[in-house]
Amino acid sequence: MEARAVTKFVLISPRKAKLTADLIKGKPVNEALAILKFTPKKAATLITKTLNSAIANAIDKEGSGKLDPDELFVKEAVIDPGPIMHRWKPRAFGRASRIRKRMSHIKVTVSTEMPETFKKTRRARLVSKPRKGRK
Repeated sequence: MEARAVTKFVLISPRKAKLTADLIKGKPVNEALAILKFTPKKAATLITKTLNSAIANAIDKEGSGKLDPDELFVKEAVIDPGPIMHRWKPRAFGRASRIRKRMSHIKVTVSTEMPETFKKTRRARLVSKPRKGRK
């Protein structure tokens, strides 16, 4: 079961927001919220709001509160570019230079199925390898 939330026309550059969105892809929802809580970026609060909305959508979609939020995983977190506001800044000798204020669209999808990428990393963490050089 999947649920999705979209936040549009957020005044942050997509390039900056993608760095934060990449941190939570494929993670369990609780772990993703903890990562975003301690990430000192503007995009972290914006993505947190969208993630909380996706969680609420999943619970509402399932109906009667049977779904436990601890069972959800972040299937995808996509940052798409939005429109660009153009502003002008006066420069020397009567010239003007353009300032581009970029916007983003944030899309977060949560799912009950564990993503393949998380399965691989989790399996690697659970299997302990003997260290070389120590006895």
